[in-house]
Amino acid sequence: MQKTVSALVIGAIFGAGIAISGMGNPAKVLNFFDLAGSFDPSLILVMVSALAVTAVGYRLVFATRSSPLCAAKFDIPTKRIIDAPLVAGSAVFGIGWGISGFCPGGAIPMLGLGNVETPIFTVSMIAGIVAARTLRQRAVRLATA
Repeated sequence: MQKTVSALVIGAIFGAGIAISGMGNPAKVLNFFDLAGSFDPSLILVMVSALAVTAVGYRLVFATRSSPLCAAKFDIPTKRIIDAPLVAGSAVFGIGWGISGFCPGGAIPMLGLGNVETPIFTVSMIAGIVAARTLRQRAVRLATA
């Protein structure tokens, strides 16, 4: 229960930050990528601010705790190599973000605002995730067969 409440509170804070910063607005995000036109650098400010808060938060948590509040241990990624799936996934993410103006993290909180584009993007994103997982599972089965 504590884990669920914690996730709900953190998600609400994240969603409020996305809404307040305007990053759920695809036009604002697309303007960031339009270097020759109506460039809007505010996305960099949001990203740098988020990185600064995260860096301080991680420093404080790892300096003061040996385990998280809602789990037995910290779940820190151990994989350090840059491989084809990582590069391909990053490219697909970037292309999708650049075309649509939606980031998955920004789209989910914006579902409640009633924009027609947000549910269309979200359903498309979920379909892409399901397709990618299905293809990966088939590739693993073929490789082990």
